[in-house]
Amino acid sequence: MPETLLRNASVVVTMDDAGTELAEADILIRDGVIAAVGHGLRTAGEVHDMAGCVVTPGLVNTHHHLYQSLTRAVPGAQNAALFGWLQTLYPIWARFTPEHMRVSAMTGLAELALSGCTMSSDHLYLYPNGSRLDDTIEAAAAIGLRLHATRGAMSIGESDGGLPPDSLVEDEAAILTDCLRVIDAFHDPAPGAMIRVGVAPCSPFSVSRELMRDAAVLARDKGVMLHTHLAENDEDIAYSLEKFGCRPGQYAEELGWTGPDVWHAHCVKLDGAEIDLFARTRTGVAHCPCSNCRLASGIAPVRAMRDAGVPVGLGVDGSASNDAGDLVAEARMAMLLQRVASGPGAMSPREALRIATRGGAEVLGRGAEIGQLAPGYRADIAVWDVSGVEAAGNWDPAALLLAGPTHVRDLFVEGRRVVAEGKLATVDLPAILRDQRRLAEGLARGE
Repeated sequence: MPETLLRNASVVVTMDDAGTELAEADILIRDGVIAAVGHGLRTAGEVHDMAGCVVTPGLVNTHHHLYQSLTRAVPGAQNAALFGWLQTLYPIWARFTPEHMRVSAMTGLAELALSGCTMSSDHLYLYPNGSRLDDTIEAAAAIGLRLHATRGAMSIGESDGGLPPDSLVEDEAAILTDCLRVIDAFHDPAPGAMIRVGVAPCSPFSVSRELMRDAAVLARDKGVMLHTHLAENDEDIAYSLEKFGCRPGQYAEELGWTGPDVWHAHCVKLDGAEIDLFARTRTGVAHCPCSNCRLASGIAPVRAMRDAGVPVGLGVDGSASNDAGDLVAEARMAMLLQRVASGPGAMSPREALRIATRGGAEVLGRGAEIGQLAPGYRADIAVWDVSGVEAAGNWDPAALLLAGPTHVRDLFVEGRRVVAEGKLATVDLPAILRDQRRLAEGLARGE
């Protein structure tokens, strides 16, 4: 791959250990990797002028359900809490086909890319009508983002006391068999990997204790990460106490679901002992503030988690509970909610941006490769034009989350330009949106 030079950025926010920010600086990219960051850099390759722009590491999304991009603002679910929201949407999702999965994933990933995201995880836990995790993986390859795809699952249906309809649950032996298939087919453990695969039973209330334990054993045997939902709201805590006789953190620990190879979504209701457990074991958390607000789940104790040493990243969650996939908006909301909970000094815009970049990279096991703009790191880079009306009057352009653009001008993943001058450079987005409208309208008609 030829060299690429990003020249004369107004500010380069490196996110290195020292918090270095460089004015009027350059970034040299070679073979998908950052070769140099500094001043007066030169190349015989491609040059992009970054004047009037703030350059940051690409944002990292640690929790999403991409398939939900076709079911935003569904009327029956607009004002429900988690369990009622799920029961409204499950019958709609049961009608999905592989085309629904592919188009919804393309839509969600396009939205993420335009909001500065260079790497996303995805938690796909239902597979109706022949759908497979492969559909989402193919979509990510087309858009050009890094993907940590997780093979989710549900095995306890309504007839066994679970929430999902029986048509959406799977046999547990078949679940484990397909986990092995997708890991062997797609997981790339090499540095710079564009696709990795994790194992992700949906939640403690939709799979058995045995599947949770077996999934952990399988994942560690294959050297992949583990992911699930945990301690999302008061209903979640009540269910755990009633069914398991313990809090969610204790349940996770008993089944092997703590450690640096595990990350849990939400964790809104972790108590002090659970926070200490996660800090001690380096168990990661995907914080999803907009979804937590939308479903009235509460404000996650992110300040306490970070102070204790829990690895924390951001997640947009599914577009049926957000109802957006904008990672910049998520970072801003994370900052604001911690201030509401703990005072105006509880979280700065730079700390929130750090959670959205380095924090997410560390949670997904990629902290040595992405999340910083430094020599040797992968060239996953977001370019923000601060010369427009959204940043007008801003005295501190690097404080993007207070006053700045919500969409990138350019986005580079592994040194390749995915967004150019504010538009996707890899796919025909209008064509994807036409497919999205057709499929969403069909679902609304009951098709």
